Amino acid sequence: MFFHVAPEDMYVMGVVASVFTIFTGIEVVRYQRHLARLKEIPHRVHINGARGKSSTTRILGGALRRGGKPVITKTTGTMPRFIFPDGHEIPIFRAGKPNIIEQLKVVKKAHELDAHILIAECMAVTPEYISCLEDRVIKGTLGIITNVREDHLDVMGPTVYDVAVNLCRSLPRNGMAFTAEKKWFSVMQEEARKRGTKLIQCDPDGITDEEMEGFSYIEHKENVCIALATAEYYGIDRKTAFLGMYEAEPDPGVLREYTVNRKDGTFYFFNALAANDPDSSTMIWNNAIKKRPVTSLALLILRPDRVQRTESFVQILGEKLKADYYVIAGSPVSFAAEKLRSIGVSEDRIIALEEPEPQTVVDAMMAHISGGAVAVAMGNIVGLGTNVVNLFEEQSKTGVLE
Repeated sequence: MFFHVAPEDMYVMGVVASVFTIFTGIEVVRYQRHLARLKEIPHRVHINGARGKSSTTRILGGALRRGGKPVITKTTGTMPRFIFPDGHEIPIFRAGKPNIIEQLKVVKKAHELDAHILIAECMAVTPEYISCLEDRVIKGTLGIITNVREDHLDVMGPTVYDVAVNLCRSLPRNGMAFTAEKKWFSVMQEEARKRGTKLIQCDPDGITDEEMEGFSYIEHKENVCIALATAEYYGIDRKTAFLGMYEAEPDPGVLREYTVNRKDGTFYFFNALAANDPDSSTMIWNNAIKKRPVTSLALLILRPDRVQRTESFVQILGEKLKADYYVIAGSPVSFAAEKLRSIGVSEDRIIALEEPEPQTVVDAMMAHISGGAVAVAMGNIVGLGTNVVNLFEEQSKTGVLE
Protein backbone atom coordinates (compact mmCIF):
# COMPACT_ATOMS: atom_id res chain seq x y z
CA MET A 1 0.00 0.00 0.00
CA PHE A 2 1.37 3.42 -0.95
CA PHE A 3 0.70 6.72 0.83
CA HIS A 4 -0.19 9.76 -1.25
CA VAL A 5 2.11 12.72 -0.64
CA ALA A 6 0.87 16.12 -1.72
CA PRO A 7 3.23 18.30 -3.80
CA GLU A 8 3.45 20.89 -1.03
CA ASP A 9 4.42 18.18 1.46
CA MET A 10 7.08 16.91 -0.89
CA TYR A 11 8.48 20.43 -1.05
CA VAL A 12 8.66 20.69 2.75
CA MET A 13 10.28 17.28 3.01
CA GLY A 14 12.82 18.29 0.42
CA VAL A 15 13.69 21.46 2.30
CA VAL A 16 14.08 19.53 5.58
CA ALA A 17 16.31 16.97 3.89
CA SER A 18 18.44 19.71 2.35
CA VAL A 19 18.80 21.53 5.67
CA PHE A 20 19.74 18.29 7.41
CA THR A 21 22.34 17.53 4.75
CA ILE A 22 23.82 21.02 4.99
CA PHE A 23 23.88 20.91 8.80
CA THR A 24 25.52 17.49 8.81
CA GLY A 25 28.06 18.70 6.30
CA ILE A 26 28.89 21.72 8.44
CA GLU A 27 29.40 19.54 11.50
CA VAL A 28 31.66 17.17 9.56
CA VAL A 29 33.76 20.12 8.41
CA ARG A 30 33.96 21.47 11.98
CA TYR A 31 35.04 18.12 13.34
CA GLN A 32 37.71 17.74 10.66
CA ARG A 33 39.04 21.14 11.72
CA HIS A 34 39.05 19.93 15.32
CA LEU A 35 41.09 16.86 14.36
CA ALA A 36 43.53 19.06 12.48
CA ARG A 37 43.99 21.25 15.56
CA LEU A 38 44.64 18.18 17.73
CA LYS A 39 47.44 17.06 15.43
CA GLU A 40 49.16 20.41 15.93
CA ILE A 41 49.08 20.01 19.74
CA PRO A 42 51.67 17.22 20.01
CA HIS A 43 51.07 16.30 23.66
CA ARG A 44 47.59 15.91 25.12
CA VAL A 45 47.21 14.80 28.74
CA HIS A 46 43.77 13.55 29.79
CA ILE A 47 43.33 13.38 33.59
CA ASN A 48 40.61 11.29 35.23
CA GLY A 49 40.02 9.60 38.58
CA ALA A 50 37.69 9.64 41.56
CA ARG A 51 39.61 12.18 43.66
CA GLY A 52 42.40 14.67 43.07
CA LYS A 53 41.83 15.35 39.37
CA SER A 54 41.79 19.12 39.67
CA SER A 55 44.75 19.29 42.04
CA THR A 56 46.82 16.97 39.85
CA THR A 57 45.86 18.97 36.77
CA ARG A 58 46.97 22.22 38.41
CA ILE A 59 50.25 21.10 39.94
CA LEU A 60 51.26 19.26 36.77
CA GLY A 61 50.56 22.44 34.81
CA GLY A 62 52.72 24.36 37.27
CA ALA A 63 55.60 21.89 36.94
CA LEU A 64 55.51 22.02 33.15
CA ARG A 65 55.32 25.82 33.09
CA ARG A 66 58.33 26.06 35.38
CA GLY A 67 60.12 23.70 33.04
CA GLY A 68 59.54 26.09 30.14
CA LYS A 69 56.85 24.10 28.35
CA PRO A 70 54.10 26.01 26.47
CA VAL A 71 51.20 24.39 28.30
CA ILE A 72 47.46 25.04 28.48
CA THR A 73 45.59 23.67 31.49
CA LYS A 74 41.85 23.22 31.82
CA THR A 75 40.22 22.14 35.08
CA THR A 76 36.65 21.05 35.64
CA GLY A 77 36.68 20.82 39.45
CA THR A 78 34.75 22.99 41.87
CA MET A 79 34.92 25.94 39.51
CA PRO A 80 36.10 25.24 35.93
CA ARG A 81 39.12 27.25 34.86
CA PHE A 82 41.20 27.85 31.71
CA ILE A 83 44.85 28.40 32.65
CA PHE A 84 47.14 30.17 30.18
CA PRO A 85 50.85 29.40 29.52
CA ASP A 86 51.90 32.25 31.85
CA GLY A 87 49.82 30.81 34.71
CA HIS A 88 47.00 33.34 34.81
CA GLU A 89 43.53 31.85 34.62
CA ILE A 90 39.99 32.75 33.72
CA PRO A 91 36.70 31.12 34.79
CA ILE A 92 34.66 29.13 32.31
CA PHE A 93 31.04 30.24 32.42
CA ARG A 94 28.28 27.80 31.58
CA ALA A 95 24.79 28.78 30.52
CA GLY A 96 23.38 25.44 31.67
CA LYS A 97 24.69 22.06 32.75
CA PRO A 98 28.25 20.99 31.86
CA ASN A 99 28.53 19.91 28.23
CA ILE A 100 31.45 18.04 26.69
CA ILE A 101 31.30 20.44 23.72
CA GLU A 102 33.18 22.71 26.13
CA GLN A 103 36.32 20.66 25.51
CA LEU A 104 36.13 21.33 21.78
CA LYS A 105 36.39 25.04 22.53
CA VAL A 106 39.30 24.40 24.88
CA VAL A 107 41.19 22.57 22.14
CA LYS A 108 40.50 25.43 19.72
CA LYS A 109 41.84 28.01 22.17
CA ALA A 110 44.90 25.90 23.00
CA HIS A 111 45.64 25.64 19.28
CA GLU A 112 45.30 29.40 18.84
CA LEU A 113 47.84 29.91 21.64
CA ASP A 114 50.32 27.46 20.05
CA ALA A 115 50.27 25.17 23.06
CA HIS A 116 52.82 22.37 22.98
CA ILE A 117 50.99 20.48 25.75
CA LEU A 118 47.29 20.46 26.62
CA ILE A 119 46.30 19.16 30.06
CA ALA A 120 42.56 18.55 30.30
CA GLU A 121 40.68 17.28 33.33
CA CYS A 122 38.01 14.80 32.27
CA MET A 123 34.58 16.40 32.64
CA ALA A 124 32.48 13.29 31.97
CA VAL A 125 31.06 10.81 34.47
CA THR A 126 28.94 8.42 32.44
CA PRO A 127 30.96 5.70 30.67
CA GLU A 128 29.67 6.65 27.23
CA TYR A 129 30.66 10.29 27.60
CA ILE A 130 34.08 9.37 29.00
CA SER A 131 34.70 7.28 25.87
CA CYS A 132 33.42 10.07 23.63
CA LEU A 133 35.68 12.64 25.28
CA GLU A 134 38.78 10.52 24.92
CA ASP A 135 38.20 8.83 21.57
CA ARG A 136 36.58 11.77 19.76
CA VAL A 137 37.54 15.00 21.49
CA ILE A 138 40.87 14.82 23.37
CA LYS A 139 42.56 11.78 21.81
CA GLY A 140 45.16 11.84 24.56
CA THR A 141 48.78 10.94 24.07
CA LEU A 142 49.26 10.49 27.83
CA GLY A 143 46.67 9.52 30.41
CA ILE A 144 46.41 9.93 34.17
CA ILE A 145 43.98 8.20 36.51
CA THR A 146 44.58 9.50 40.00
CA ASN A 147 42.72 6.78 41.91
CA VAL A 148 39.57 4.65 42.12
CA ARG A 149 36.99 5.25 44.86
CA GLU A 150 33.41 4.39 45.73
CA ASP A 151 31.68 7.31 44.04
CA HIS A 152 29.19 7.86 41.20
CA LEU A 153 28.11 4.23 41.52
CA ASP A 154 24.72 5.21 40.12
CA VAL A 155 26.24 5.89 36.69
CA MET A 156 29.68 4.23 36.79
CA GLY A 157 28.83 1.23 38.99
CA PRO A 158 27.18 -0.70 40.36
CA THR A 159 30.48 -1.85 41.91
CA VAL A 160 33.87 -0.20 42.48
CA TYR A 161 35.28 -2.72 40.00
CA ASP A 162 33.01 -1.18 37.36
CA VAL A 163 34.23 2.28 38.34
CA ALA A 164 37.84 1.15 37.79
CA VAL A 165 37.01 -0.25 34.36
CA ASN A 166 35.00 2.79 33.28
CA LEU A 167 37.61 5.31 34.41
CA CYS A 168 40.02 3.53 32.08
CA ARG A 169 37.89 4.60 29.13
CA SER A 170 39.80 7.90 29.34
CA LEU A 171 43.19 6.23 28.83
CA PRO A 172 44.88 6.93 25.49
CA ARG A 173 45.22 4.34 22.81
CA ASN A 174 48.81 3.23 22.20
CA GLY A 175 50.18 5.75 24.66
CA MET A 176 51.54 6.17 28.18
CA ALA A 177 49.66 6.52 31.47
CA PHE A 178 50.31 7.07 35.19
CA THR A 179 48.32 6.31 38.34
CA ALA A 180 48.79 6.18 42.11
CA GLU A 181 46.02 3.59 42.55
CA LYS A 182 47.12 0.39 44.32
CA LYS A 183 44.06 -1.74 45.10
CA TRP A 184 42.65 -1.71 41.56
CA PHE A 185 45.93 -1.41 39.69
CA SER A 186 45.82 -4.90 38.16
CA VAL A 187 42.34 -4.25 36.76
CA MET A 188 43.46 -0.92 35.32
CA GLN A 189 46.61 -2.47 33.91
CA GLU A 190 44.55 -5.02 31.99
CA GLU A 191 42.27 -2.30 30.62
CA ALA A 192 45.33 -0.28 29.58
CA ARG A 193 46.76 -3.35 27.84
CA LYS A 194 43.57 -3.67 25.79
CA ARG A 195 44.13 -0.10 24.59
CA GLY A 196 47.79 -0.72 23.78
CA THR A 197 48.88 1.67 26.53
CA LYS A 198 51.60 1.25 29.16
CA LEU A 199 50.33 2.07 32.67
CA ILE A 200 52.92 3.07 35.29
CA GLN A 201 52.16 2.91 39.02
CA CYS A 202 53.57 5.89 40.92
CA ASP A 203 54.70 5.53 44.53
CA PRO A 204 53.63 8.28 46.97
CA ASP A 205 56.21 6.99 49.47
CA GLY A 206 58.87 8.42 47.17
CA ILE A 207 57.72 11.93 48.10
CA THR A 208 59.32 13.25 51.30
CA ASP A 209 57.57 15.14 54.09
CA GLU A 210 60.03 17.99 53.56
CA GLU A 211 58.97 18.27 49.92
CA MET A 212 55.31 18.42 50.96
CA GLU A 213 56.01 21.35 53.28
CA GLY A 214 56.44 23.60 50.25
CA PHE A 215 52.70 23.63 49.56
CA SER A 216 50.66 26.45 51.09
CA TYR A 217 47.66 24.13 51.48
CA ILE A 218 47.07 20.46 52.26
CA GLU A 219 48.14 18.49 49.21
CA HIS A 220 48.27 14.70 48.87
CA LYS A 221 51.40 12.72 48.08
CA GLU A 222 49.41 10.58 45.64
CA ASN A 223 48.70 13.62 43.44
CA VAL A 224 52.25 14.90 43.76
CA CYS A 225 53.92 11.62 42.79
CA ILE A 226 51.81 11.45 39.62
CA ALA A 227 52.59 15.05 38.66
CA LEU A 228 56.28 14.48 39.36
CA ALA A 229 56.46 11.29 37.29
CA THR A 230 54.68 13.00 34.40
CA ALA A 231 56.92 16.06 34.58
CA GLU A 232 60.00 13.85 34.56
CA TYR A 233 58.58 11.98 31.56
CA TYR A 234 58.56 15.33 29.75
CA GLY A 235 62.19 15.96 30.70
CA ILE A 236 61.80 18.21 33.75
CA ASP A 237 64.07 17.61 36.73
CA ARG A 238 62.69 17.03 40.22
CA LYS A 239 63.72 20.36 41.74
CA THR A 240 62.24 22.39 38.89
CA ALA A 241 59.05 20.33 38.97
CA PHE A 242 58.52 20.96 42.68
CA LEU A 243 59.15 24.69 42.34
CA GLY A 244 56.47 24.79 39.67
CA MET A 245 54.03 22.76 41.76
CA TYR A 246 54.49 25.11 44.72
CA GLU A 247 53.76 28.10 42.47
CA ALA A 248 50.58 26.63 40.99
CA GLU A 249 47.34 28.22 42.18
CA PRO A 250 45.30 25.62 44.09
CA ASP A 251 41.77 24.67 43.11
CA PRO A 252 39.00 26.55 45.00
CA GLY A 253 37.85 23.24 46.48
CA VAL A 254 41.29 22.18 47.71
CA LEU A 255 41.65 20.65 51.18
CA ARG A 256 42.45 23.44 53.63
CA GLU A 257 42.54 23.90 57.38
CA TYR A 258 41.07 27.09 58.85
CA THR A 259 41.87 28.11 62.41
CA VAL A 260 39.40 30.25 64.37
CA ASN A 261 40.74 31.57 67.68
CA ARG A 262 38.14 32.32 70.35
CA LYS A 263 38.36 33.13 74.03
CA ASP A 264 36.82 29.76 74.86
CA GLY A 265 39.24 27.79 72.69
CA THR A 266 40.57 27.22 69.19
CA PHE A 267 38.37 25.76 66.46
CA TYR A 268 40.08 23.88 63.62
CA PHE A 269 37.98 23.48 60.47
CA PHE A 270 39.01 21.18 57.62
CA ASN A 271 37.28 21.67 54.28
CA ALA A 272 37.16 18.16 52.78
CA LEU A 273 33.98 18.74 50.77
CA ALA A 274 35.66 18.22 47.42
CA ALA A 275 36.66 14.70 48.52
CA ASN A 276 33.07 13.56 48.25
CA ASP A 277 33.51 9.82 48.65
CA PRO A 278 33.62 7.85 51.94
CA ASP A 279 37.12 6.39 51.55
CA SER A 280 38.86 9.72 50.88
CA SER A 281 36.82 11.50 53.55
CA THR A 282 37.63 8.84 56.14
CA MET A 283 41.34 9.17 55.39
CA ILE A 284 41.16 12.95 55.78
CA TRP A 285 39.13 12.55 58.98
CA ASN A 286 41.70 10.22 60.54
CA ASN A 287 44.56 12.56 59.68
CA ALA A 288 42.68 15.59 61.03
CA ILE A 289 41.76 14.13 64.42
CA LYS A 290 45.29 12.77 64.78
CA LYS A 291 46.72 16.21 64.06
CA ARG A 292 44.20 17.95 66.36
CA PRO A 293 43.39 15.66 69.32
CA VAL A 294 40.52 17.76 70.69
CA THR A 295 36.71 17.51 70.65
CA SER A 296 35.77 16.20 67.19
CA LEU A 297 32.80 17.13 65.00
CA ALA A 298 31.89 15.41 61.74
CA LEU A 299 29.99 17.80 59.47
CA LEU A 300 28.04 16.07 56.70
CA ILE A 301 26.50 18.34 54.05
CA LEU A 302 23.68 16.62 52.15
CA ARG A 303 21.90 17.35 48.87
CA PRO A 304 18.57 15.84 47.79
CA ASP A 305 19.90 15.17 44.27
CA ARG A 306 22.84 13.10 45.56
CA VAL A 307 20.97 10.15 47.07
CA GLN A 308 23.63 7.54 46.33
CA ARG A 309 26.34 9.70 47.87
CA THR A 310 24.21 10.25 50.98
CA GLU A 311 23.70 6.51 51.36
CA SER A 312 27.45 5.87 51.03
CA PHE A 313 28.34 8.41 53.72
CA VAL A 314 25.62 7.21 56.08
CA GLN A 315 27.21 3.75 56.01
CA ILE A 316 30.41 5.03 57.62
CA LEU A 317 28.91 7.45 60.19
CA GLY A 318 29.45 6.22 63.72
CA GLU A 319 31.35 3.16 62.52
CA LYS A 320 34.43 3.84 60.38
CA LEU A 321 34.00 7.51 61.19
CA LYS A 322 33.62 8.01 64.94
CA ALA A 323 33.15 11.55 66.25
CA ASP A 324 32.22 13.23 69.51
CA TYR A 325 29.43 15.09 67.67
CA TYR A 326 27.73 14.60 64.31
CA VAL A 327 26.37 17.66 62.50
CA ILE A 328 24.03 16.68 59.65
CA ALA A 329 23.03 19.67 57.52
CA GLY A 330 21.16 20.14 54.24
CA SER A 331 18.44 17.80 53.00
CA PRO A 332 17.26 15.22 53.85
CA VAL A 333 18.86 14.88 57.29
CA SER A 334 16.44 12.42 58.93
CA PHE A 335 17.94 9.36 57.20
CA ALA A 336 21.45 10.02 58.52
CA ALA A 337 20.23 11.00 61.99
CA GLU A 338 18.17 7.81 62.27
CA LYS A 339 21.18 5.70 61.27
CA LEU A 340 23.22 7.22 64.10
CA ARG A 341 20.44 6.56 66.62
CA SER A 342 20.14 2.95 65.44
CA ILE A 343 23.78 2.23 66.31
CA GLY A 344 23.49 3.79 69.75
CA VAL A 345 24.69 7.35 69.26
CA SER A 346 22.98 9.44 71.94
CA GLU A 347 20.59 12.22 70.91
CA ASP A 348 22.71 14.97 72.46
CA ARG A 349 25.56 14.08 70.08
CA ILE A 350 23.42 14.40 66.94
CA ILE A 351 22.81 17.88 65.51
CA ALA A 352 20.34 17.62 62.62
CA LEU A 353 19.76 20.82 60.62
CA GLU A 354 17.24 20.57 57.79
CA GLU A 355 17.98 23.17 55.07
CA PRO A 356 19.68 25.60 57.48
CA GLU A 357 21.26 28.98 56.86
CA PRO A 358 25.09 28.74 56.66
CA GLN A 359 25.50 30.81 59.84
CA THR A 360 23.24 28.38 61.71
CA VAL A 361 25.62 25.55 60.84
CA VAL A 362 28.65 27.52 62.01
CA ASP A 363 26.95 28.55 65.28
CA ALA A 364 25.89 24.96 66.00
CA MET A 365 29.48 23.75 65.70
CA MET A 366 31.00 26.66 67.61
CA ALA A 367 28.76 25.78 70.55
CA HIS A 368 30.89 22.68 71.13
CA ILE A 369 34.39 24.14 71.35
CA SER A 370 34.92 23.05 74.97
CA GLY A 371 38.45 24.46 75.10
CA GLY A 372 39.26 23.28 71.59
CA ALA A 373 37.54 21.45 68.74
CA VAL A 374 38.19 20.10 65.25
CA ALA A 375 35.59 19.72 62.52
CA VAL A 376 35.86 18.04 59.14
CA ALA A 377 33.30 19.02 56.48
CA MET A 378 32.31 16.20 54.10
CA GLY A 379 29.67 15.42 51.52
CA ASN A 380 28.76 18.11 49.00
CA ILE A 381 30.46 21.43 48.31
CA VAL A 382 27.88 23.06 46.02
CA GLY A 383 25.55 25.56 47.70
CA LEU A 384 25.43 25.23 51.48
CA GLY A 385 28.88 23.64 51.66
CA THR A 386 30.61 26.52 49.88
CA ASN A 387 28.80 29.10 52.01
CA VAL A 388 29.80 27.39 55.27
CA VAL A 389 33.44 27.22 54.14
CA ASN A 390 33.37 30.91 53.21
CA LEU A 391 32.17 31.81 56.72
CA PHE A 392 34.99 29.86 58.34
CA GLU A 393 37.50 31.42 56.00
CA GLU A 394 36.26 34.89 57.00
CA GLN A 395 36.36 34.08 60.71
CA SER A 396 39.88 32.63 60.44
CA LYS A 397 41.08 36.07 59.30
CA THR A 398 39.47 38.20 61.99
CA GLY A 399 41.61 37.27 64.97
CA VAL A 400 40.28 36.33 68.41
CA LEU A 401 36.49 36.16 68.51
CA GLU A 402 34.17 36.42 71.49
